[in-house]
Amino acid sequence: MSDTEEQEYEEEQPEEEAAEEEEAPEEPEPVAEPEEERPKPSRPVVPPLIPPKIPEGERVDFDDIHRKRMEKDLLELQTLIDVHFEQRKKEEEELIALKERIERRRSERAEQQRFRTEKERERQAKLAEEKMRKEEEEAKKRAEDDAKKKKVLSNMGAHFGGYLVKAEQKRGKRQTGREMKLRILSERKKPLDIDYMGEEQLREKAQELSNWIHQLESEKFDLMAKLKQQKYEVRPSSAGRKGRAGLGGTSKFCAGVGGPSRRPHWLS
Repeated sequence: MSDTEEQEYEEEQPEEEAAEEEEAPEEPEPVAEPEEERPKPSRPVVPPLIPPKIPEGERVDFDDIHRKRMEKDLLELQTLIDVHFEQRKKEEEELIALKERIERRRSERAEQQRFRTEKERERQAKLAEEKMRKEEEEAKKRAEDDAKKKKVLSNMGAHFGGYLVKAEQKRGKRQTGREMKLRILSERKKPLDIDYMGEEQLREKAQELSNWIHQLESEKFDLMAKLKQQKYEVRPSSAGRKGRAGLGGTSKFCAGVGGPSRRPHWLS
């Protein structure tokens, strides 16, 4: 309701109230009793409301007022719509930018992961190559050592037999104790056939030879001790008297020969 309509409504309302007061019938006054006279209530006097008069030269155009109100409401609605769409457009742009940032970060992470994977693959390949190279060097070194050992053992077998033959030819039929030892060793010596052996077989053969040498050294020590004891027993008594007369060296020698034999610690 416009301001002009409200003003007209307020002007018409006092007129209707005045007309209702004129049309209302007056109530009959009650008959006063002679015994008691009550004072009549005084009725307030309400001044008549005079509605304002609209000048004759000015007329209110309600259609124009309604049209202006509608235009104003439409303009406000259009403004709200524009603000809403502008805000929505801004939010959509922010959402698109956020999606682009997320996609860019995902691509960067994928690239970093690919780079790290490639580096790790290269590192593993280098480690495997280094390990293979070390294994090849170790295998080559072992093969060279095995070849040297085989060559030394073969040369030892060949030269030892030739040395015995030459010694026999040189000295003839006369054999000393050393020659007898060499002859016995040549008879006991077993030929070494190690060309076909592998690493494990060579180790077993070396252990067998070591045990055999240990046994021979033990037998040698026992024989030497027995020989010294026999020499001491068959020594002439004059040599014993001379030893007792003051030859300390002979006494010490005899004491050493006749004393108890002791094995080296590595033969026990």
